[in-house]
Amino acid sequence: MQDDQQPLDARSLGKLKWRCRRGLLENDLFIERFFKRYEATLTQRQARGLTLLTDLSDNDLMDLLLGRKTPPEELATEEVCEVLQLLRQPPDVVASSL
Repeated sequence: MQDDQQPLDARSLGKLKWRCRRGLLENDLFIERFFKRYEATLTQRQARGLTLLTDLSDNDLMDLLLGRKTPPEELATEEVCEVLQLLRQPPDVVASSL
């Protein structure tokens, strides 16, 4: 298995979660949902992509998450695009029992 596809260890995952804390609640909601879905299978590659996204301002990140903008050329790496796609996944729809 390539290093890029290695799962993230618990210590690195904890650091990444801390780094991902945002000032804008909407961004936090996207990121929280991402970790709920993918933290058990998060790879080194995906962590790198997410780290690059955390360097953005809150408003720039929100524009990317909502699809209002595309990543600038210097940020449009495979890792970033993959993580953006995962972050943009809609919430799971829970069927009503009514």
